[in-house]
Amino acid sequence: MKLLKIAGIFMTLGVSIVCNAQTTNTKDIKTSPEAPFDYVVEQFADIKVLRYQIPGWENLTLNEQKLVYYLTQAGYSGRDIGWDQHYKYNLKIRKALENIYVNYKGDKKSNDWKNFEIYIKRVWFANGIHHHYSNDKIKPAFSIAYFDGLMKATKTSLSPAIVAVLFNDADAKKVNLDESKGLLEGSAINFYGKGISAKEVEAFYAKKTSPDSKRPYSFGLNSKLVRNSKGQLEEKVWKSGGMYGAAIDKIVYWLEKAKMVAENKQQGDAIGLLISYYKTGSLKTWDDYNIAWSQATEGNIDYINSFIEVYNDPLGYRGSYESIVQIKDFDMSKKMEVISKNAQWFEDNSPLLPENKKKNVVGVSYKTVVVASESGDSSPATPIGVNLPNSDWIRAEHGSKSVSLGNIIDSYNKAGGKGRLQEFANDAEEIALAVKYAELGDKMHTALHEVIGHASGQINPGVGTPKETLKSYASTLEEGRADLVGLYYVYNPKIQELGLVDDWKKLGMESYDSYIRNGLMGQLVRLEPGANIEEAHMRNRQYVSAWVFEKGKNDNVIEKITRNGKTYFNITNYDKLHDIFGQLLREIQRIKSEGDYEAGKALVENYGVKVDQKIHAEVLERNKQFSSAPYSGFVNPVLVPKFDAKGNIISIKVKQPKSFAEQMVNYSKTYGFLPLEN
Repeated sequence: MKLLKIAGIFMTLGVSIVCNAQTTNTKDIKTSPEAPFDYVVEQFADIKVLRYQIPGWENLTLNEQKLVYYLTQAGYSGRDIGWDQHYKYNLKIRKALENIYVNYKGDKKSNDWKNFEIYIKRVWFANGIHHHYSNDKIKPAFSIAYFDGLMKATKTSLSPAIVAVLFNDADAKKVNLDESKGLLEGSAINFYGKGISAKEVEAFYAKKTSPDSKRPYSFGLNSKLVRNSKGQLEEKVWKSGGMYGAAIDKIVYWLEKAKMVAENKQQGDAIGLLISYYKTGSLKTWDDYNIAWSQATEGNIDYINSFIEVYNDPLGYRGSYESIVQIKDFDMSKKMEVISKNAQWFEDNSPLLPENKKKNVVGVSYKTVVVASESGDSSPATPIGVNLPNSDWIRAEHGSKSVSLGNIIDSYNKAGGKGRLQEFANDAEEIALAVKYAELGDKMHTALHEVIGHASGQINPGVGTPKETLKSYASTLEEGRADLVGLYYVYNPKIQELGLVDDWKKLGMESYDSYIRNGLMGQLVRLEPGANIEEAHMRNRQYVSAWVFEKGKNDNVIEKITRNGKTYFNITNYDKLHDIFGQLLREIQRIKSEGDYEAGKALVENYGVKVDQKIHAEVLERNKQFSSAPYSGFVNPVLVPKFDAKGNIISIKVKQPKSFAEQMVNYSKTYGFLPLEN
């Protein structure tokens, strides 16, 4: 599971290096000269592109730097997979757009060309033609006639049918969660063959059984489900020699080099199992890998790589490709690992029903890390926290790893502003609390969400996995549950007793203020007028906030204030709000533990989907004064190796890319391993 930053969305793309299976060529890389670090690259449409640094890189040994470099190359090698997963025509569209961008020699001062540049940048940022957060198709602000002229001028080829899709209403939603439109029929995501229904998918996987029912395989995680020539459903497995094999072979090549410079045997064995999984597609090997990876906690370097999060599948089966390469932040990890060491205390003292609590919380590892690269569904928009593996039984038996992406959070904080806080906060006291405690509160909530939240609770014996029982609501219910764990404990004297904060009450008050303010108003700046909420994290923030607002009405726990025509939310009783958060946490855990689909659906649909259109219009109007874009993401630093006469790496330097466009074009040239037809 991944935690997305409330102020923006995050996923970032990879390092800009030209390579093949034998050599790495840096001749196509242009890097900016040394200068005071500038966190902001550029801003367009609703997006701000940032940079991040890799502090402490020079303190790593050469062997550690090599390991990071090889893992980054493995991550970038799968970039095309993510594009193809998002939409069946994305790779063809990207090739056409980039050919125009690179080769057009006509008028580049016209509004049409400027709109074309904005369009291609939005598509790069989203890894396809659908918005990275809303899932809506990105419509060009230029005409189809102008686009036809660009193609003719640059000798670009793209079928008329695909060109039409860019401008019409077909495939309008990447991920549709409105059941009335058909979860698969209304989704453009490229995980299922045409004409396959949700009922057919459920029936297909209902026939599959794992050798041990208590340790179920993640069926469907690494395949596309299609209809064969006989009309029967079958899986096209993502593996070497199978679907996406050309890119996976490159991933394997770099993972094999990484295995050779692993820091220790456990780490090397885990990488070896990941290689085996990519070669075979075996879900048993996937589980073995996740167990080995969870237990490989020694060393300074770690990584995430494969088909992992299922947010992009409306049915919750298929994993999107992603990669994050991490370096341990020694100082912050030492401060925060105290949370994982006390995981059992948090579980024992939670408001969950006794039968829903874990009797023995095992192996929760927490680190603050420095990101060295991101790719796939973690880029350019990136998470700020990650807890893996996602399998509930592996978490229960073998533990999990939680990380907070420290340098990413740092870049967000240094590139952000306080204007929206002053506009939407209720009073000076709320603003003062945010100025003093928001950054630490964000880190504490992230840690509690990832370490304690996703690791807490248990599913009752005989109840299926959440994707089977809670279906399309599983992801948003899980994220809300983890958020509530964080909210419940961020306002608790235990975190001060553990030496993590100097004033738990004020920090908790600020966390509650910011969560309610964002859940009921702030995040609405991301939506178009009249839109409902589709994205899982946005849904969970609204239903949590709206539910506790309603349940506290009789005691006026959260009051809705109108002042000078503007709406504000003011928390009058933080202790009671803490209790109400606990009540909702207990209920969502019960829903998950019992597999209560109807209760989960009612919670999300009644509180998390529909938007108060009057408040939404007001929020959009109040937000017009701010120039900062509501979404942020990142370019990646460039790792530039130096070789000796024998081709051995003797040093690796960190450079920053010159521009977002240059990095995107270079990635396509360097890591474009997939054919346009898959």
